[in-house]
This record gives sequence, C-alpha cells and structure tokens, in this order.
Amino acid sequence: MKQIIHSNNAPDPIGPYSQAVLKGNTLYVSGQIALDAASGELVLSSISAETALVMKNLGEVLKAANMGYEHVLKCSIFLSDMNYFSEVNEVYGKFFTSNPPARETVAVKTLPKNVNVEISCIAAL
Repeated sequence: MKQIIHSNNAPDPIGPYSQAVLKGNTLYVSGQIALDAASGELVLSSISAETALVMKNLGEVLKAANMGYEHVLKCSIFLSDMNYFSEVNEVYGKFFTSNPPARETVAVKTLPKNVNVEISCIAAL
C-alpha cells in the first residue's frame, strides 16, 4: 500500500497530485516551487531566495514523513534558464553538506506559475 504524505507547512498541490507518496521505506516527493505555504504567494525576488524556499518546502514534506535531507537519495532540478545553475547550486549545497544525493539539473522551456526553479526528490529510510 502507498501512503499519501502531506504537510501543512508546505504549499498545497496546484494540480491532481500529492506532495509526496511513501511506499515501503521510499518517499517520492513531488516537485516543489517557491510558493509560501502561509501566504500562498510566490517568492521570486531572487533566484537564491526562490531556491531557498523550494528547499525549505522540500524539507517540510520530508519532515512530514519523519525524514530529513540526509535521507534524500536523488534530486531532480528543473531550471527556466541554465544561467541560474551556479546560484541554485550554491543555495542547494547548503542543504546537503555531506554525502549529497545523486542529481540531475535540466533547463526547461516553462515551469508551473512561470517560476525559475522546481526541485523534486526521492528519499528513503
């Protein structure tokens, strides 16, 4: 059986999907964007601020499944422009200071709500 994971401290999904799904010891976290869970507002003041909120949202979903960043096995990063790579990488790296997960980073034409960064992950106990 799969278990739906939801955190009130992360933004609600903007479509027909769950924040995360737990199957056994493996957690599949949907892509997070820089939506402030409390206000429902996008935070797009800078790519660094946007990335920090995305990572905070991922952390809140992980926490709802009794996990943390140390449980993340793989991340997928989607950027609106590959020129953001170094700034995103700098913020992202602050959340994975040792034994970072596997990862890919790709540039895409458009992201939900025209954000600049979306990150999803897979984690396991």
